[in-house]
Amino acid sequence: MASEMPKIERKTKIKQPLKLSREKVGAVIAAAGSSQRMGGVDKIFLSVVGKPLLAHVLDVFQECNMVDQIVIVLNEASLEQGRLLVEEEGFSKVIGICPGGERRQDSVAEGLKRLEGCHWVVIHDGARPCLTLDLIEKGLGEAHQTGAAIAAVPVKETIKVVEAEGTIQDTPCRENLWVAQTPQVFRFDIIMEAYRQRKGEATDDASLVEALGYKVKIYLGSYDNIKVTTSEELALAEIILRKSKTRLRREE
Repeated sequence: MASEMPKIERKTKIKQPLKLSREKVGAVIAAAGSSQRMGGVDKIFLSVVGKPLLAHVLDVFQECNMVDQIVIVLNEASLEQGRLLVEEEGFSKVIGICPGGERRQDSVAEGLKRLEGCHWVVIHDGARPCLTLDLIEKGLGEAHQTGAAIAAVPVKETIKVVEAEGTIQDTPCRENLWVAQTPQVFRFDIIMEAYRQRKGEATDDASLVEALGYKVKIYLGSYDNIKVTTSEELALAEIILRKSKTRLRREE
């Protein structure tokens, strides 16, 4: 009679957590804009669903377990208002509030200087209040592949390249066009190198990293993740945030 084969114990492979979870993550909230399209009123402190627009952004970063510290960049006139907001709302992860520069890229550079010992940085527009935890966490996961990742959404409409006199020069293929958003996530040494070597105007942080030859990963953002620049967009943000809060209450 054939002897029985010995049973082999199969060890369950334990999925290791991302290395990112053990590395310090900082966030820079760029909120130093002039709000010219809002009549000069600092939109960051306008009330949306009962609290300042900026507070909605800070709520998400404060809640995110992957983020260790936050620096807020504001225009000079709003610094005290920012300090009061942080104190009243108890945003304990905020380690600094600083004035911005003339351009967005100058403001982000000021914020980066104030982060302490971070390996990763999440840069986010303070005027995007409909941020979710998922967008931050996905960004950190995707950035782990190449050192850089940004949220973006596919273009829905046809885009035209227009010449100075107002005639159409080209109609690019829509399949390859995405609208860049924030969060934009970078390995700290990469984004610092990009800012040290920056030249000319840059409307987002990824373009500076691209200019150095680094690969920047795109991950799917959200069409709800709008940037508030007009009173119409402020009203839309109110609708989106109310809808989100209603959904969360139903899930509880």
